[in-house]
Amino acid sequence: MRRALNSLYMLAAYLAAACMVLLVIMVMLGIVSRLAGFNVPGIDAYAGYLMAGAGFLALAHTFNKGEHIRVTLLIQKTPPKVARALEVWSLFAASVLAALFAAYSIRLSWQSHDFHDISTGNDATPLWIPQIAMALGATVFFIAVLDAFIAELQGKRLNASTDLLKSE
Repeated sequence: MRRALNSLYMLAAYLAAACMVLLVIMVMLGIVSRLAGFNVPGIDAYAGYLMAGAGFLALAHTFNKGEHIRVTLLIQKTPPKVARALEVWSLFAASVLAALFAAYSIRLSWQSHDFHDISTGNDATPLWIPQIAMALGATVFFIAVLDAFIAELQGKRLNASTDLLKSE
């Protein structure tokens, strides 16, 4: 199971990287098209969609590697039992918030599809398409936070500031 979860987080990271590469291509295409005097409809919107997709898809991998900003001053100054209780509480709260975030992201994408919501630009992109990246990233992030919470409850999470859920 650990290997499958780490593979899921890595897949999301690869998708985020692909979004970044496509973002660079869109920006370069935008620059070249402006210099050459022609217009590519929606290029700025697509660059924005790809930037959002990269950010959301990278959440789980970044969390799993311990790279999210953490305020560790309080935990470092407390006794180990209190620190663990704070860690469990933090991961529980984060799991609830990540679940809500994922659920509402999925709902937003679904509603955009149902209502045939399109972008206001001249490209008229159906908004559910770029919103899928947000929903997918938020869902994988929820899985990563829940995974860390369960591992902490089981005593398998060795250090909250680094990736401790290594493949067995």
